[in-house]
Amino acid sequence: MMLVARHNSILEIARKSGKVEVDDLATKFSVSPQTIRKDLNELCEQGLLARVHGGALPAYGVENVGYTARKDIAGAEKEEIGQAAASLIPNGASLFVNIGTTTEAVARALVRHHDLMVITNNLNVAGTLRPFPEIEVIMAGGVVRSSDGGIVGEAAVDFIKQFKVDFAIIGSSAIDADGGLLDFDFREVKVAQAIIENARQVILVADSTKFDRTAPVRIGHIRQIDYLVLDELERKDFRKLLKEHEVRLIEAMKMDVNEA
Repeated sequence: MMLVARHNSILEIARKSGKVEVDDLATKFSVSPQTIRKDLNELCEQGLLARVHGGALPAYGVENVGYTARKDIAGAEKEEIGQAAASLIPNGASLFVNIGTTTEAVARALVRHHDLMVITNNLNVAGTLRPFPEIEVIMAGGVVRSSDGGIVGEAAVDFIKQFKVDFAIIGSSAIDADGGLLDFDFREVKVAQAIIENARQVILVADSTKFDRTAPVRIGHIRQIDYLVLDELERKDFRKLLKEHEVRLIEAMKMDVNEA
């Protein structure tokens, strides 16, 4: 019974925080790190968690983890990804920037650019770029999610369809092994799909933990992407998939542009 209770508690912590760490759990439950590793392995075997270095992530669900928790997951990696993605955007370009904590990292890296037109459905992106007069910020209208400042719904879709821009910066809550790009909110997905359809080049930004997660709503497929910018990619099968679909890979932690 104690084992079942501990497993349930671990799952609840993972759901609320977005990640669990071996050392933190060992301290919380007054057991050894080896015991916690065994717990995590058992939960992973059941498909409830996905193991990452030092801990585990939620591997399933119909609801995303909270915004603050998402910001903390791979925080340093997201900043590197943001810098790498921003380096692809020339001055004088027009671009969409979608919802997501990684797309927000891109926005922070864009503040030294000039003569940009940025269309966004992300209040946090708009707030980051608004003080810079060399960047014109255009906000999509629609329903504002209180959880993260994302703007979603049919009004946002209709607004996006008025534009045809040079670049789109999009995120994804999960990336499937078959190349599927997944998210949690079907209203957000509709906006993301409109963004992809109305950009000349699409840049997907994602940290490598997205390969360890899943989500129920399909945004699209990796073949619709021109660039994948992540921290690093260890999956040889996915490198092969990128090459098959001519998606250029940028590994931000290596700062090296490859063709997968």
